[in-house]
Amino acid sequence: MDQQFKQGYRMHRVLSNLNRLDVERLDDADRERVETAKDLLEEVSFLTRPGDGSGADAHADS
Repeated sequence: MDQQFKQGYRMHRVLSNLNRLDVERLDDADRERVETAKDLLEEVSFLTRPGDGSGADAHADS
């Protein structure tokens, strides 16, 4: 299996698992952590998506 495919699959699985959490049963701090994790994973997934060729080489400025 291609390494880039494996990483994308893992991110998809983690995001799917986070989306399945019953966040209503969590306290406010944990709910915020889950939302932050979802946002970060979606952002990373968007930046690394190989659709137009620019995603694989995209780097965030730090």
